[in-house]
Amino acid sequence: MAQIVEAINEVYNISKLHDKKLFLAGGITNCPDWQSALIEEIESFQNLVIYNPRRKNFPIDDPDAAEMQIAWEYEHLRDSDIIIFWFAKGSLNPIVLYELGRWGNSSNKKIIIGIDPEYERKKDVMVQTLLSRPDTKFVSTIKDMADEIYNLMCNDTDKIQGEQ
Repeated sequence: MAQIVEAINEVYNISKLHDKKLFLAGGITNCPDWQSALIEEIESFQNLVIYNPRRKNFPIDDPDAAEMQIAWEYEHLRDSDIIIFWFAKGSLNPIVLYELGRWGNSSNKKIIIGIDPEYERKKDVMVQTLLSRPDTKFVSTIKDMADEIYNLMCNDTDKIQGEQ
């Protein structure tokens, strides 16, 4: 069973030390809760730690909350083995665009990009990404994203034991 770590929590567990770390980069504000849908699809995967930046209760009145959130995301993006980027409808996803440029197109991390068919800048994301990473996988549904995560883990480690 995957271990899910929600922002801004930390979990240290020796049995998870060598598991693949997956960061869910994608829209939160004005976007559907795609993270919960994806977690439901992949939570049965073995050897996986999922970093989920969407919190159930964000303390909007805490002036330090945004900085803590951003720092948590930075640390976990840096430490992840795989980053998935989901461009949700409902927002232009400016932070996700930044994260894709910073972590996806300028590092050697394994990435998968999902783009909701109703996302306004789909073509821009695809063209820019393919210029720097021509082997990038693009998907358009949460189910397809889960399948790609499974395939990437199987091809990368041959250690996954979970069933889809």
